[in-house]
Amino acid sequence: MPRYAQLVMGPAGSGKSSYCSTMVQHCGTLTRSVQVVNLDPAAEYFNYPVMADIRELIQVDDVMEDPSLRFPNGGLVFCMEYLANNLDWLEESLGHVDDDYILFDCPGQIELYTHLPVMRQLVERLQQWEFRVCGVFLVDSQFMVESHKFISGVMAALSSMVSLEIPQVNIMTKMDLLSSRAKKEIEKYLDPDMYSMMEDNSGTIRSSKFQKLTEAICGLIDDYSMVRFLPFDCSDEEGINMVLQHIDFSIQYGEDLDFKEPKELDEEPANRNYDEIFQNKGNS
Repeated sequence: MPRYAQLVMGPAGSGKSSYCSTMVQHCGTLTRSVQVVNLDPAAEYFNYPVMADIRELIQVDDVMEDPSLRFPNGGLVFCMEYLANNLDWLEESLGHVDDDYILFDCPGQIELYTHLPVMRQLVERLQQWEFRVCGVFLVDSQFMVESHKFISGVMAALSSMVSLEIPQVNIMTKMDLLSSRAKKEIEKYLDPDMYSMMEDNSGTIRSSKFQKLTEAICGLIDDYSMVRFLPFDCSDEEGINMVLQHIDFSIQYGEDLDFKEPKELDEEPANRNYDEIFQNKGNS
């Protein structure tokens, strides 16, 4: 029987641990068993139980006692490379249960997903252990409300997709922290028209070469529909379920499982200005 995994990635502060905590609670409501593995050796606190914690293997504070690894990023990369060389520890911690569904809460250093082989090695080993893996790339919606910042977020997500070569769902987190005006403004970034964004940026780019590069990037993304985002609001059970459905579909979760009646929700989901776009995505 297959096993299932979400590789929860994204820049520092994008809400990875909050996402994992929310998903664990939501799946509990659906009577689904979901476990979390912490892969961030610099983590200090998370409010969910973990089935495995990389800090039991190696901690970034211990590594940084070495003068050559005193910088935080250097110490963290060393920890992840150490994990890649000791994946037997992870295999033993995971055990082997059919229909495992595990969220891997990953570090926030973007270089781990772009040009270092560590995360790809992890993905390949998980696949050898019969996991169907989906990348879940998070970006903070508060960072994405301007077009030039949005393009940067798209490029980060695209780099991860190219590097890992696994199904990937891109998510805008912390939608519940946006004002009503910001929520309305961000609708255009969920299913973006990259050519319109090029026009928005045209007046702010002084270098003609940089303008051409931006046009090429936006054209590539738009022509091939390579990056789209789903909104994630921790207070919206319906929206959370829609995100989970997208991820489940990408890894073919539940094809052979018996249906279980979900528990009733106590409250109606919060009002959402972006509901129509979100619903259209679910029907696509």
